[in-house]
Parts: sequence; C-alpha cells; structure tokens
Amino acid sequence: MTGFLLVAGAILSEVAATLSLRASHGLTRLAPSILVVVGYGLAFVLLAQALKTLNVGPVYAVWSGVGTVGAFAGGVLFFDETVRLATVIGVALVVLGVAVMYLGGGMEH
Repeated sequence: MTGFLLVAGAILSEVAATLSLRASHGLTRLAPSILVVVGYGLAFVLLAQALKTLNVGPVYAVWSGVGTVGAFAGGVLFFDETVRLATVIGVALVVLGVAVMYLGGGMEH
C-alpha cells in the first residue's frame, strides 16, 4: 500500500511541476520556476522509493499516463487550453493503455 501512495505522490508532484513549467513562462518567472525544480525532484524521489516494492513497467505506465491526463486537465482548468475531440480520444487511449498495462503486468513484485 505504501508503494501506491508513493506513486500517487509522485504523480501529483509531477503534474504540479508540469503546470508550473507552463506558468513559469519559459523559466523566466522565479516562483513557478522553483516549483518546477522542487516538483520534478520530489516526483523522482517518490517514484524511486515506490520502485523498491513495485514493478517498473506498470508503475511507469500509471505514473506517466495519469500524469498526462492530469496535465491535460490542469491545462484546461488553469490555462484555458482548448479541448478538441482528437485530444479527448487521445486521453481515452492513454487511460485504456495504462489500464491494460496495469491489468496485464501487475504492479507489485
């Protein structure tokens, strides 16, 4: 259970860092730029700890897939980014792919 909580924390940190990267305006704004570095650093530390007990393939699929969906949703909510049918289909395919990886590979070893 701890491994899954670490992955969840890594996902939240990565999404926050990615959205901060957008807000940093090319790393020219100090506060969001600091959040980028801290967020990505924390994401990798948490992911590394999770991988002590979880399988790398499914964990990476979940981390990157849920992070992708989170970044998409955050872009729409915080930056008024456009939602297109193709984008929604892409997000659905990411979710489907992550589900297949998770169900097929099992996260715990």
